[in-house]
Amino acid sequence: MSTEDRVLNNIYKPSLSNVLSPVTLQHMAREWLKEDTPNFDYGGFVVGEKEETALLLIKSPGVLAGKPFFEAIFKELDCVVSWEYDEGEFLEPIQCVAKVTGKVRQLLLGERVALNCLSRASGIASLARQLAKIKERVGWKGEIAGTRKTTPGFRLVEKYALMVGSVSTHRHDLSSMIMLKDNHIWTSGSITQAVKDAKIVGGFSLKVEVECRSVDEALEAAEAGSDIIMLDNFSSEALPDAATKIKSSYPNVLIEASGGITEATIEKYLIPGVDVVSLSRLTQGYDVVDFSLKIQKAGVDPRNLPVK
Repeated sequence: MSTEDRVLNNIYKPSLSNVLSPVTLQHMAREWLKEDTPNFDYGGFVVGEKEETALLLIKSPGVLAGKPFFEAIFKELDCVVSWEYDEGEFLEPIQCVAKVTGKVRQLLLGERVALNCLSRASGIASLARQLAKIKERVGWKGEIAGTRKTTPGFRLVEKYALMVGSVSTHRHDLSSMIMLKDNHIWTSGSITQAVKDAKIVGGFSLKVEVECRSVDEALEAAEAGSDIIMLDNFSSEALPDAATKIKSSYPNVLIEASGGITEATIEKYLIPGVDVVSLSRLTQGYDVVDFSLKIQKAGVDPRNLPVK
């Protein structure tokens, strides 16, 4: 970080956590805790309410993401979290990421729920960061994005983790943008009719995107007034010519490439004429980052190393 950046950060410290509503965080934390302990806390009876401090350890490399959700869970349990690292930092194992202090029963009530959130969010952010680095390396000016293929009830965590990993979230839900896919087109009768109807209800404030399987379909969608054209399952060989033909007639329309793209093949899709490349793998095919939470005990190594 440059000296100028350090000075600016001391004046203004923007935080991604500010996009999250405190009310929503509280609601999600309460629902997760209720799901994990719907009635008796038998383990809590065993350990009691002595105050303890637990160490949050990272046990595999990755980008730290999900701190607001981790904190919200322990806040509901009257525990205090003290972080050693910032959101978005890449960390190597094994080291202490944070300390959580509170009644031992409460620490253990939040342990697995909080770790599940943190490990999954960090896994998504780690893969997203990997793809963002590829984009930076090749000098592509478009946006890499996730999709709506998220986990029911967990979408907010996953979309937030994409932000931490420096890629776009894509639309958050069905109400965020109008995307017309093949089923919409077939039912309405034509691309032109589907776009016309969508604009009646979407008005000026919602963009319309149309999923297309050919250049002819894309040109019809653009002519009908679609803001974004998704070229679905176009090979990396077919994509450049298709994007050029569409942009030559409709230079202001955005082109998204999607379908079957992975971290191994994405570089072939980061080409001129393509504005967005989206991958479902960002929320469906990532490796989690391994974390553990260990209560401090004198003379005991909290790393829980393998037994040999």
